[in-house]
Amino acid sequence: MYDIEVPVLIVGGGGAGLTASMTLSTLGVDSLLVSALPGTSTLPKAHVLNQRAMEILTEAGVAGEIYQRSTPAENMRATGWYAGLAGKHEDYGQRIGVLDVWGGGYTDPAYVAASPCRTCNLPQIRLEPVLKDHAEKLNPGKVRFNHELVDLVQDADGVTATVRDKDAGTDYTVRAQYAIAADGGRTVGKLVGVTLDGPRDIMKLVSVHMTADLSQWATDDDVLIRWLVNPDFGGAWSGVLVPMGPDHWGPQSEEWVFHMQYANDDPAAMEPEAVKQRMYATLGLPVDHPVEIHKISPWVMEGVIADKFRAGRVFIAGDAAHRHPPTGGLGLTSAMADVYNLGWKLAAVLAGRAGDALLDTYEAERKPVDQNNINNAIANAMNHATIDQALSLSPDNTPEQNWAELAPLWHDGPQSAAKRQAVNQAVASQTIEFHHHNTEFGYRYDSTAVVPDGSPAYVPLDEVRLYEPSTQPGAPLPHAFVEREGDQFAIGTLVHGGKFLVLAGPEGQAWVEAANKIAAENDLPIVAATVGILGADLVDVQFAFLKNREIADDGVLVVRPDRYIAFRSMSSVDDPQTTLRAALSSILSTELR
Repeated sequence: MYDIEVPVLIVGGGGAGLTASMTLSTLGVDSLLVSALPGTSTLPKAHVLNQRAMEILTEAGVAGEIYQRSTPAENMRATGWYAGLAGKHEDYGQRIGVLDVWGGGYTDPAYVAASPCRTCNLPQIRLEPVLKDHAEKLNPGKVRFNHELVDLVQDADGVTATVRDKDAGTDYTVRAQYAIAADGGRTVGKLVGVTLDGPRDIMKLVSVHMTADLSQWATDDDVLIRWLVNPDFGGAWSGVLVPMGPDHWGPQSEEWVFHMQYANDDPAAMEPEAVKQRMYATLGLPVDHPVEIHKISPWVMEGVIADKFRAGRVFIAGDAAHRHPPTGGLGLTSAMADVYNLGWKLAAVLAGRAGDALLDTYEAERKPVDQNNINNAIANAMNHATIDQALSLSPDNTPEQNWAELAPLWHDGPQSAAKRQAVNQAVASQTIEFHHHNTEFGYRYDSTAVVPDGSPAYVPLDEVRLYEPSTQPGAPLPHAFVEREGDQFAIGTLVHGGKFLVLAGPEGQAWVEAANKIAAENDLPIVAATVGILGADLVDVQFAFLKNREIADDGVLVVRPDRYIAFRSMSSVDDPQTTLRAALSSILSTELR
């Protein structure tokens, strides 16, 4: 009846869809990806890949190539604010303030302790081809671009899709048990009745992707993102300058993207020549300085989220489920986390190891996190006004008056101390964007796939900035390097391939034996081990596991295939096999033997 039958149909070939394809392939789940577009993105939009995203891409086997192509760590240690870029005034290009960015190029001890993966920077136009090539290698012939989904209907047992091969001009049918909508909300959501709600038209921006030599003005090697405030225009004309590589980075970057804000009703945002003139004026570039413009992209900042992440056998992910400001780099990374959360659950259900209710936990877990990311991204964008206020620039002032407002920052005078302190505090407040470690990495899950242990609710010291490692159920497994038979590796990598971890203290051998029996009786992939220094299966050589485990020597942790703590027993119990069986049954929404 159908041209193709496959367990999972993925609609969309961006970051979410390609990550879903790679994740399912590594889990042994067959899938078909179709994208209406002829190729990967032509826009240098998302570029930050946080530690959680890089862990996901490490498991997919593609992180090494991404690191090789991406911004070197030494060129992405900071973000800086400047008085424009170039111009005739003596203070043009002066640095106003600087902040470490997302772990300071993996020099911040908190980021190093949190993950074996450092934050990465690779623009979407360079990233997606790498993801596509790898997805095709993992799933030959089933990653299809220029194949457009034109219809999708579902019933109690699956979905039936009609796909048009735009090259051949022919249609074919696909039957799948489940579908993942990662198409940016273009088609599937509308067909299954999903709506997006939240603030729209927050602000209008125009992005200019160009090739230009800016090395004589953008001189700070360690700065990734430059926030430019032009006093000649009272700060009203400002912008954000980001290097795009591809072969050199930092000041030597061949390509750049410059983002400029416009009023929502400003027609000049739609006029390429007017945009070009404003870009030259804002940057202060000489009119004869060579610039090759590749693309001018007007876009509107919004903060919307889907009313539901599951519609029957269809799951909504990535931009189809949530769209928000790019501040903080939470968009693409959230999309990858969406499909990673969903992937192991689909694999477990398709293998008959879990009940359908496990799939409901996708929305229960991801929607609150994605909503929090939206809120954080909007707050990041709005908080930049704090810096503007501290600078006291105004389009109603003359250029001379505005430069005089900034002069105390660099030239000692009666107002220097107060001005410098006000600006310093305003810049520091933007750590909600550039050091939001708990938001981007330490988020927790609450669903039926997590078994509470009765411990007090988590109260963060700083809910945005400070990631606090914990083994409380619902928290991500704290990072630790361990050794086995002379090999050292990150303990979290033991989940690769869709495995559960049962990690006991050095006196928890009874938990390990119980887990191995349950695994054998239920064909459930489990890695079980004791962790400690003497007499343990895994040697805790740096004591990181001991530092963060929060259980006794005879306690246990059960870690899901997505590296989240699902169950914890602080110490031994009389019947560990019954206890573990009950916990895993609850997590998987099934009854294990």
